[in-house]
Amino acid sequence: MEYKVIPEKMDFTSDVMLPHWAYKKYQLLGDSIIAFCGPLKFDFTKRLNCKSNEKNCQLKDIDMLHFVIEHFDSNIRETVLRQYLLVSVVEEKLLHRIPENGHRIIRLGDDLFDGENLLSTTSINCNLVSNKIHLAIFMEANPGPCFHGLEAYGVDPCELAELVINQYRTEMRRLIEKTWKIEPLHGIG
Repeated sequence: MEYKVIPEKMDFTSDVMLPHWAYKKYQLLGDSIIAFCGPLKFDFTKRLNCKSNEKNCQLKDIDMLHFVIEHFDSNIRETVLRQYLLVSVVEEKLLHRIPENGHRIIRLGDDLFDGENLLSTTSINCNLVSNKIHLAIFMEANPGPCFHGLEAYGVDPCELAELVINQYRTEMRRLIEKTWKIEPLHGIG
């Protein structure tokens, strides 16, 4: 799985969710994961999901740590499961870096929370050639009511991005290796 952490700040636009964006922009061919920081500059009239999320309209121009993943071998259900895996990896990495004094990081479905405060937003997009996952984690300590960000915990977004990318890539490699090791049961069926 190809990867890249982009050190420069850039906007998250709808172009990022187009197929082959990683290849066209960074020459990353095949499955890829890219992380970068920047504001959400997305036209919410062109939603990625059928379900309307009113909170997302409040997220424009808020700095976030973005993860954009593209897989060429999965269906919608597998993509949702990979999305959950990505959110779980972020949860695990945050739990190891955030002091417990008053903070309780939990994953509920595909979102991360600290108590009642939302820490992340995520979506998937399926197209004719690939499936894409977007996960964004708020950076400002309190970007708005009911939101919380990495600055409140003193977590460095670039360090977190590297850790999450390495763990996610490892999980994808283990998944492939596990499928290679499966042998048929003889005498059954």
